[in-house]
Amino acid sequence: MKAAVLQGTKQLEVVEWENPRPLTHEVVVKVKSCGICGTDQHIYHGHPGSAEVHPPIVLGHELAGEVVEVGSEVTSLQAGDRVSIDPNIYCGTCEYCRSNRAHLCQQLQAVGVTRDGGMAEYCTVPSANCYTIPDVMTFEEAALVEPLGCVLHGFRKITLSPLSRVLIIGGGFIGQLFLQLVKQQHVQSIVVSEPADNKRELLYQLGADDVVQPMAAAKLEADVVIECVGRPESMELAVKSAAKGGQVLLFGVAAPDTVISVSPFEIFSKELTVKGSFINPYTHEEAIRLIAKKVVDVGSLISHRFTKEELPAAMADYPALRVSKGIINH
Repeated sequence: MKAAVLQGTKQLEVVEWENPRPLTHEVVVKVKSCGICGTDQHIYHGHPGSAEVHPPIVLGHELAGEVVEVGSEVTSLQAGDRVSIDPNIYCGTCEYCRSNRAHLCQQLQAVGVTRDGGMAEYCTVPSANCYTIPDVMTFEEAALVEPLGCVLHGFRKITLSPLSRVLIIGGGFIGQLFLQLVKQQHVQSIVVSEPADNKRELLYQLGADDVVQPMAAAKLEADVVIECVGRPESMELAVKSAAKGGQVLLFGVAAPDTVISVSPFEIFSKELTVKGSFINPYTHEEAIRLIAKKVVDVGSLISHRFTKEELPAAMADYPALRVSKGIINH
């Protein structure tokens, strides 16, 4: 089969790759759509994903497709089933798995990170990581269930009320998902900090009350700040723009060596709550329902579509292409 294989840092090649065979508890999925995550860009540039990456490997942890083969012990799925994949595989035995914090698993594995993923024609996946999707859902939508699941996990870490003034820093794909979820809570106001003018119209359509430049956001006082960028200046902005008693969610994925300058006195004197959010423990089914019922729109957020053959050039030139959300269709 053809696969886009990461051979090393900034080395992605489309090559012939061995067709996968399932273990007893696995299925083979014919990949129909695969999202390109910001984490894939991190991995491409030599950083870890949710776990350490060891090339050569097929990337792609946002994927959906059709089951074409099942392992001998699989009874929950059959050939022809349409599925969306939760890529995260937990050991089930470490202290975190045994205390209802499986996403912090000490032996975390992930499809498209520690084992071959969706940037290929076929992919093997544990049957427990497959979720059947309704006929009304497209494969593109099903591939984007995973990032919505991650956003849901972060969303559950904040408390909102009708009086909440919310600031979302970053109006890209993740910020757009958060915006839709926050809008459902009928908060007092939602402001998005986003420097790219080409995103403003969509952000207003999705429910933003105002879209401002980061310089203007620094002058705000928000009760809840959701940081979706992962850059030092945006994380520092999140703390500065939080009102007294505010909540700060650092959701954007920073490089491992990123360091920010934050005043502990500011956190103390404003009595801020600062939280992180890591991957998507058991949110996949809820995310499927939100998309299927059109509560959250993911399809219209796709800005670029690529073939496998276009991937090496696209990954090398990703920022210049101004990709908000890219997807591969097989």
